[in-house]
Parts: sequence; C-alpha cells; structure tokens
Amino acid sequence: MKLFLFLFLLGVLIHLFAHGSCKSDLPAPSQVMLAVPVGYSVGFKGRAFLMEANQMVPSFRAALSVEAINGKYACSLGVFLGDVKVWDSGHSTRFYTSERCALELTTDGDLQLKGAKEQVGWRTATFGQGVERLQLSRTGNLVLVDALNRIKWQSFNFPTDVMLWGQKFDLGTRLTSFASNSDSFYSFEIQPNKIALYLNSGSWKHSYWEFKPSKNRNITFIELGTKGLELFNNKHKKIAQILSQRLEPLRFMSLGNGTGNLGLYYYSSDKGKFETSFQALNTTCDLPLACEPYGICTFSNACSCIRFVKKTEERMRSSCDEGHPRGFCGREVEMLELEGVSTVLRNDPKQVNVSREECSSLCMDDCKCVAALYSSGKGGADVRECFLYGLVRGVKQVDRGSGFNYMVKVPKGSGGGHGRTKNVRKWVLVMVGVVDGLIILLVLGGLGYYIIRKRRKNLATDNTT
Repeated sequence: MKLFLFLFLLGVLIHLFAHGSCKSDLPAPSQVMLAVPVGYSVGFKGRAFLMEANQMVPSFRAALSVEAINGKYACSLGVFLGDVKVWDSGHSTRFYTSERCALELTTDGDLQLKGAKEQVGWRTATFGQGVERLQLSRTGNLVLVDALNRIKWQSFNFPTDVMLWGQKFDLGTRLTSFASNSDSFYSFEIQPNKIALYLNSGSWKHSYWEFKPSKNRNITFIELGTKGLELFNNKHKKIAQILSQRLEPLRFMSLGNGTGNLGLYYYSSDKGKFETSFQALNTTCDLPLACEPYGICTFSNACSCIRFVKKTEERMRSSCDEGHPRGFCGREVEMLELEGVSTVLRNDPKQVNVSREECSSLCMDDCKCVAALYSSGKGGADVRECFLYGLVRGVKQVDRGSGFNYMVKVPKGSGGGHGRTKNVRKWVLVMVGVVDGLIILLVLGGLGYYIIRKRRKNLATDNTT
C-alpha cells in the first residue's frame, strides 16, 4: 500500500509540473487525472492541488480528490482554505468511481468529472458559452470565465456547509450538513424575519436555534464581514448582526456536520489553525442530536434512556431506541408523559390554546407522530401551544414547573396511559437521577483521592526533612 501511495503521488507531481504547478487558473482545454486504488483502503485520501489564490495566509487552493467512503471511492473537486474544505462538488451527491478520477475542462468550455470508461459523474453544463478558463479568486470563489472575464459559472452559487468572508446569501439560500450515523441532516436557512438552524428528517423539519432582528424587521440578504455576520434589508441597510468575540478578522462561517452547531471562525497565527469566535449553541444538551433516539440529555450533560415497562417485564436494552416500535400506523397507542423533560426542537405549533389532553390526542390521531410537547404558557409564553414531532431527539432534562409537558407515543398497554403513568414517570426520573448521581460520585471520589494523596506526600516530605 505504501508503494502504491508513492507511485500515486509521484504520478500526480509529474503531471502537475508538466502543466505548471498550482497556478491561479486552468485554461481550456485541460485535464488532470488521479488513479483510483484497485483494492479498498479505509481512510485513503489522494489529492492533487491544481490552483492557488494569492492572498493572506492560509491561502485558498483548488484540488482534485479521491477519498475512501463507505466501501467505495468518491471523486470530487474541492476548494480548501488551509486544511479546511470550504466547498465540494460532491457535497449533496457523491460521484463514486473506479480506476480513475479525472477533471476535464473541454474545448467547448464544459467542466466535468469523469470516471472509468469516460463516465461523467458531475459537470457544470457550460458548453457553448465561450468559457476560456477555470479560475480561483482571492475570495475562494471557483469560477469559469470567458475571454472578457465574464463569469459563466461559480461555486458561490452552490453553497455547501460553509460561508466565506465577503460572501453574500440572499433570502432562501441555505447551508446544509449531514449528521453522522443518521438519516437526518442540518440546515441553516434565511427567512424573511429570521435566520435559523433546522434538523430535517423525512418530511419533518424542526428548528433548534434562531436569531431575529428587533422590531420585526425583514431580511433581504446576509453577508459575512470581518467582525461578524451582518443582516441587511431591501435598502441595503444593516438591521442586525452577530458579532465575533475576537479581534482577529473572520474567515468563514460553518455548519458542523458532527453537531449541527453554527460557528464563526478566525485564523489563530499563534496556534496555526482555525478557531471559533462564536458558537450558536454553547451547551451539549442544546444540540439536536446530543443523545441517540429516545435518549435524554441530563443536567450533567450525560445521556439517559427513555425506558418504559412492557407488560410486566422491565427490559434492559443496549441502545435507547432498541425495543421501541418503528411505526404506529394501524396500532393501538397511548401517550407516555415525562416529568421534568422537554426538547430543543421546535416547529410551527399544531394548535394553540388547547388543553394537554387535546394535545395528546392530536399526536395519537396522527400515526406519523411519535412525540408531542405541550407548553402551558408558564415559561413566559402568552398562549398554550401544542407541538408534534416525527422523531424523539433533542430531549433534555429541565426544571420542574417550566411549563412544558413532553409526551412520547408508545403501544397501548406498554406503560403509558391511565393508572401506570405515575410509575413510568418515576422510572424515567430514577434513570436520570442514577446517571447524574454516578457522575457526581466519580467527581467527588476523584477529588477526595487527590486530596489524600497530596496530604500523604506532604507528610512524607516533612518526615524526610
């Protein structure tokens, strides 16, 4: 494998030096090709940098990449800021290939990614538009231009999970990132009255963070400036901003695919890497997927499981969602109410000014609903609201009396409903309390061990003296 990597990189270097290494543009016609390994190698990444923009350190570079993903090799064109990938042609749909990964700017101006047997896996569809070259701008925008430098295609029109400094997003534009080991994905969206983060799962869409301009002012576009994310109206007047918490200039904003958190990033010259100067969510339990399905994020930032009694047997499971039904359509159900629990996920309320019982019935009558949240208005809200959910995620422990009642749908007779709800509530709270108690015990035990060890060491030192 090491020999193959050496030959792979040697072939890339020979090709690049023969055509001029890392210029700021690529003329038409041009072709760059990387060999794809014959056997699958976990963690393999092959990359050829094609262009570099002359600007502040770290600089932007465009690269052709081959990466091992899910048992196959993906071929993509990307833009990097230092070591951070800020744009990728395969962000939404990957192009898997074998034998070779080739980038070709054709004579008629179409930019294509090709695999074995001339298979085209991605293209800009700019043929016949007079494209002369592929160019990487100082702002990180990858563009195809004609002889008069008019842009015929640009990567800025196809945002992925990163917004770069100086980049503008109009109303309706969004960033997306895909959650690990989940069918869900995150999105950052610009709406007329707010910017917001969403967890998307099938036909369900739930927000978990939002920022609104004051006085209900409408947003037309946003721009990432040196000092923060700025929001503008239709008169190009700044109406709100999210400020950076550092003096260093911002370089990009990113929607993290691991957590779904939104961050503003600057480059630390001292540490030689990018660091956050602002995060939308600062605690673990505010993240939408902090725990697995049917998990509760506790006050100690640990995860406990929502467990219910099935028949008369308490079933211990290896994962929180093991044993929970995958569908409720055509089944008899009831709602299990959890005390001291809420969720970070929100959407438009299904109904307002309804009772808790009516909210419970709304979820039971919808076979695709798996949970409901009832807000009684005690937490400062003016109205009582009922929210329905298509997934049990983002659940966290809250103070009692917060005005929220979280209910999970379960098969009838498995622990919820009349007569047994109280026992189930106690069981859930005991599980949460046990987790918190163990963590506190471990912390106190470690602290006590440290104090005793230090005292013994001091006594030994005194005896020696």
